Amino acid sequence: MNSNLSMELVRVTEAAALAAGRWLGRGNKDEADGAATQAMRDVFNSIQMKGTVVIGEGEMDEAPMLYIGEKLGTGNGPEIDIAVDPIEGTNIVAAGTSNAITTIAVSEHGNLLHAPDMYMEKIAVGPEAAGKVDINAPVIENLKAVAKAKNKNIEDVVVTILDRERHEKVIQEIRDAGAKVKLIQAGDVLAAINTAFENTGVDILLGSGGAPEGVLAAAALKSLGGDFQGKLLPQTEEEKIRLKKMGINDFNRVLLMEDIVKGDDAYFVATGVTDGELLKGVRYKGNLRTTHSIVIHAKTRTVRFIEGQHNMVNP
Repeated sequence: MNSNLSMELVRVTEAAALAAGRWLGRGNKDEADGAATQAMRDVFNSIQMKGTVVIGEGEMDEAPMLYIGEKLGTGNGPEIDIAVDPIEGTNIVAAGTSNAITTIAVSEHGNLLHAPDMYMEKIAVGPEAAGKVDINAPVIENLKAVAKAKNKNIEDVVVTILDRERHEKVIQEIRDAGAKVKLIQAGDVLAAINTAFENTGVDILLGSGGAPEGVLAAAALKSLGGDFQGKLLPQTEEEKIRLKKMGINDFNRVLLMEDIVKGDDAYFVATGVTDGELLKGVRYKGNLRTTHSIVIHAKTRTVRFIEGQHNMVNP
């Protein structure tokens, strides 16, 4: 893919963040999501590319969401697959709390797992612990492995996990091991990525969340030299049938990084909507809007933080 594509992609997430930011703290997650989605679509369609949404917010009949199979771009340029989450953390935006982002991942055609909208068990770590963890291993073994890899005592290992009833047993196992638990209400894409940055204070992500979000997290961690493993968790017969159509007959199969994001030419891009450990949210001053974004390229392992200033003539 053309290296100039990265700056085009950051325009997409910036536009979505600016649109979503207008709904910050107003208690209406659907309006925020709709505004971000439309902003993403508008900018995507100005880019010289032949894009196909492989992970989106719904099927074709669920427009105006960015639906699976939707074609984006001008129709000229590289053929790429796109994973989108116009707002990761719609409830966060509605409530005005921390760590909401707009995010996308793109790769060459055929290289992103077409993850269905179902649960996925996940484990994610940064570069130091890459190759040291195993999603099938007991929690205590993974915590010991991370502690050793990062030269920490297990009591200093911080585990981030979604605050859900389904995680009560895992949370207790983490606490029994002596490690620290950081509960999050939403946003496990960013939580997974945080494991790769020392300043966030997060060492490992555990638990289950959305499979599409797993692909986005894997794309970022692959670019950062981290590790991500997942296991799809079908809850209904319909979901099992969908997996079989994908060629997955073993529902206990572990999906490794190369199963989720093939090749080495992928981009992950995100822009903060609200403040978080990694990205600052949209800032407002008069007609000026300031955004904070991250752009990660798997092929070069390049990480760029970009601060953008936007003069909104009609705020």
